[in-house]
Amino acid sequence: MLMIPAIDLKDGHCVRLRQGLMEDATVFSEEPADMARHWVKQGARRLHLVDLNGAFAGKPVNEAAIKAIVEAVGGEIPIQLGGGIRDLETIERYLDDGISYIIIGTAAVKNPGFLHEACDAFPGHIIVGLDAKDGKVAVDGWSKLTGHDVVDLAARFEGYGVESVIYTDIGRDGMLSGVNIEATVKLARALTIPVIASGGITNLDDVRKLCNVEEEGIIGAITGRAIYEGTLDFSAAQALADELSEVV
Repeated sequence: MLMIPAIDLKDGHCVRLRQGLMEDATVFSEEPADMARHWVKQGARRLHLVDLNGAFAGKPVNEAAIKAIVEAVGGEIPIQLGGGIRDLETIERYLDDGISYIIIGTAAVKNPGFLHEACDAFPGHIIVGLDAKDGKVAVDGWSKLTGHDVVDLAARFEGYGVESVIYTDIGRDGMLSGVNIEATVKLARALTIPVIASGGITNLDDVRKLCNVEEEGIIGAITGRAIYEGTLDFSAAQALADELSEVV
């Protein structure tokens, strides 16, 4: 089970939002590249980047900070990136810069044809990000709930050839309220591709709960506010996940 530190970028800084609200942001670092180096030193084997401004603008905004992170650690571990990616040219540019995986969220829901094209053009590099509340998918930086059922949509996207699915329970993200294990397992059981959990990880108990269902197809968990505010020690979390995986 991979523990994946999140670096959310707003105005060139590393921040965390509560429930996706741009006006409720806490700045944790003004040097995202330094933060990336920190997590690699702590044992991270993958990083999760989000261009928050890009997600709301519908186009890349924090490319300078993203390039700095890739230059700092891109040769050491894979980096996955989402936020404002709406065309194949942007995907190609980011992959050429050294990003390993591109996350398509809102654009996948609003324009499934684009997701299909991206999977065909860049096989093995496209992850779909599905953010949901009460089983329904949200788009546009979580500001709009759709009528799409998350399991049905994920199954359709699996057929397109996405590499994996990141599932975020937006009711829990940034709230330190625990992972929605039941919903994550339900999604993983419906798919044959891997699921990465996101939203709500608070402490080592949450890591244990996730590792207990790893065999359902949950390969990793993205963690943000908990590791920045100190309710979760990242190194201890990854060590525990490795230990429990070996037991299985």
